[in-house]
Amino acid sequence: MIALHTDRITKRYAEHLALDEVSLDVQQGTICGLLGPNGAGKTTLIRIINQIIQPDSGRIELFGEPLRPQHVALIGYLPEERGLYKKLRVGEQLLYIAQLRGMSKKDAMQKIRYWFERLDLKDWWGKRIEDLSKGMAQKIQFISTILHEPRFLILDEPFSGFDPLNAKLITDIILDLKKSGVTILFSTHRMETVESLCDDVVLINRAQKILDGTRFQIQDQFRTHTAEIEHRQPLTMQPAGRYELLESTPIEGGKIRSRVRILDGSHQNELLRTLIDQTEVVSFREQIPSMGDIFIQLVNGSSNQPKR
Repeated sequence: MIALHTDRITKRYAEHLALDEVSLDVQQGTICGLLGPNGAGKTTLIRIINQIIQPDSGRIELFGEPLRPQHVALIGYLPEERGLYKKLRVGEQLLYIAQLRGMSKKDAMQKIRYWFERLDLKDWWGKRIEDLSKGMAQKIQFISTILHEPRFLILDEPFSGFDPLNAKLITDIILDLKKSGVTILFSTHRMETVESLCDDVVLINRAQKILDGTRFQIQDQFRTHTAEIEHRQPLTMQPAGRYELLESTPIEGGKIRSRVRILDGSHQNELLRTLIDQTEVVSFREQIPSMGDIFIQLVNGSSNQPKR
């Protein structure tokens, strides 16, 4: 089932085109990475989904229904710009936000206690927000986003301010939410996080969607058909025309590290069999482009194209 469907969403601010007929689908129960450079249109799209602003044209469906004001109750939104009341105490803050979301005081207190326990915040109930570190305040903001158990979660740079230990803790919670059926739209510039968390990826640049698909489909689409091999004897790469030896460098232990490109579309296994006939293969690894490499390639390429 499709959790979020946007159809040709367009938004213009005076002479600035922020979104240009952007269409995308987010499958229910998945984590979809929303990527793009600064100013690409990601924040505008997120604000439209949250009904903070309205599109000039296009339509949105959430869980199969046209987006309506009551759908706000199904959405949890963690913005990149944090929005806590600095003078309030932590417990008061979360209780206030929970009741704004329609939760009873009893239910809210039960949920707050659970998240305080899980995020190791038991001693922080009476602290003022202004007295918290950036990472601790981020934990409170994260709790306020998920406290009402939204079905659709929008996370904009959720790991900002976290050390590796707390980033791992939040990652585990995000994965648990996914397992429980929550759909997550995840906006970030951290490509390593995209590779470890996201099922699908949407890339927006200069107001337009320029790529979408599963992470594995996208990486397969941009494969270089190149392998890095560590071996003992020099390579001859015969027969000619099937493979190209890009580089070959002696390394420690009497080994050689080479990069070989497949030219005829054959499988990596065929290359490996060819190499075994020539040399002792110590290691063999296909060079699959990272999401960061793909991001840079596409953004740089599309930036050279004229904008409509």
